[in-house]
Amino acid sequence: MQIDENSVMWSAPERERAERPLLVLLHGFGSDEGDMFSLSRLLPLDPVIASVRAPLPQGPGYTWFPSAEGALAADRFDAVDESVGALLKWLDSTSSTVVGVLGFSQGGAMALELMRAQPERFRFIVQLSGFVFPSEHPGDERLAALRPPVFWGRGTEDTVIPASLIENTREWLGVHSTLTEGIYEGLGHAVSDAELGEVGAFIRSAL
Repeated sequence: MQIDENSVMWSAPERERAERPLLVLLHGFGSDEGDMFSLSRLLPLDPVIASVRAPLPQGPGYTWFPSAEGALAADRFDAVDESVGALLKWLDSTSSTVVGVLGFSQGGAMALELMRAQPERFRFIVQLSGFVFPSEHPGDERLAALRPPVFWGRGTEDTVIPASLIENTREWLGVHSTLTEGIYEGLGHAVSDAELGEVGAFIRSAL
């Protein structure tokens, strides 16, 4: 499994990326890199933005791992590990030293899995309408010591992520991160301009 480098959408040409922070955008289930890149208009201008396409085809879009209904648990976790490995390999090719990740839904889960895989690597994580996998990970002990900055945003009307996963995510982030939590009244499984305004302030502070 690998990332299609030709599908990555960049906010700046290669000649303008050197020595700038990198903000990686990860889309949700059945979506694509263009969907997340559309949010870049409301994000800080300092980092170079790279919106990445997931490696697995899913309907009209792509996915990082199969849905819970469409795969055995073992297959799902195998796909997560392979997607994490593909993203880390792609990141190695960018030579960026200051990296943050912003993921929506399934992409938010992937952002946290990247942080668990390499706790020292990421300056910050933004996780929107997502969750953490309720499983043990070798990187968790180190994360509990480092407590990197994480912004977790979600809507009060989000019926996609089960309540049990939300509660588990809250508990896990409270132990393994320096958490900024944004809860948005009336927002479903989506991202609002108000939320992105707070995300922008968080990113500027983290950088």
